[in-house]
Amino acid sequence: MARLKENQYKEFPLQNLRKPILFVVDMINGFIKEGSLHDEAILDISKNIENLLKKIDASIFICDGHAPDSKEFCSYPLHCVKGTAESEVIEELRPYVKTRIYKNSTNTFMSPSFQDLLPTLKNHKDIILTGCCTDLCILQFALSLNSWLNEHNYKEQRVIVPVDCVDTYDIESIHDAKRWNFFSLKNMETNGILVVSKIGDQYE
Repeated sequence: MARLKENQYKEFPLQNLRKPILFVVDMINGFIKEGSLHDEAILDISKNIENLLKKIDASIFICDGHAPDSKEFCSYPLHCVKGTAESEVIEELRPYVKTRIYKNSTNTFMSPSFQDLLPTLKNHKDIILTGCCTDLCILQFALSLNSWLNEHNYKEQRVIVPVDCVDTYDIESIHDAKRWNFFSLKNMETNGILVVSKIGDQYE
């Protein structure tokens, strides 16, 4: 679960989802298990994501996959070069990979591979975003995607972010995970994203 001082969001019933599609963003070795930007604590959300993957048929994994000379390395340390172990889905979620696309920036929406998928999103009413990092890849993806839905007046579609399935990294005195999770989730909520504590079956 996203590290927060207090989780003020409400649970969303699984049975209330409408033609959902689940995106799993950057649950890869380079952000969780190894490399310059990894935080092993993010692994804690993998079980919650796995539970959703078992219940939602349509899913797409998003993986950082940079060229060795990626412009992003001007802002961040070398990480998740395509073809290396860092850019691969963690072993805990690998059995659930059906479709995977790679991105060369923090924003999935900008990936040409994702742009190719945009027309198919009209077949789904609920678009669920999970993974890391809450204040970077999740935030940018959610805001861009919701803006696109607004621009095209797709009123029936919702972007949903379950708090128990997202998290960001923590570096003492540099990047406080609780603080950044809080502000990012509030930002998304303010901008029309449906932020919920979890997507669960109330009869479990």
